[in-house]
Amino acid sequence: MLYAVLCYNDESVTSAWSKEEDDRVMRDLTAVQSKYVETGKLGPVARLLPTTAATTLRHATGETIVIDGPFAETKEQLLGFYLIDCESLDEALAFARDLSTANPSAGSYEIRPLAHYEPGGLPS
Repeated sequence: MLYAVLCYNDESVTSAWSKEEDDRVMRDLTAVQSKYVETGKLGPVARLLPTTAATTLRHATGETIVIDGPFAETKEQLLGFYLIDCESLDEALAFARDLSTANPSAGSYEIRPLAHYEPGGLPS
């Protein structure tokens, strides 16, 4: 089963990190990731730029609107994600726990199973 592990935190916390603190967190997260890379379970990983770099397209009441910034005001923002192939939800939770230990300032990790889509095909 493929799982998306979505990383949420308050951007004002993570953007206030010094370069040294950011480098330490990235190093610790890379150490967690490496054991999943070695077993071929870890797929793409993405660290998103801040929500101030986002553009949102909304379609409501027959009108399409493009606005700068994130979709909604929230306390925590989506900072990045992992795609991981796990035998069970428990294994995906163990991965998220390891990430949380490596980055104790992280707000939360959302684990969500994925339906795999191929272009022009049906979900598998």
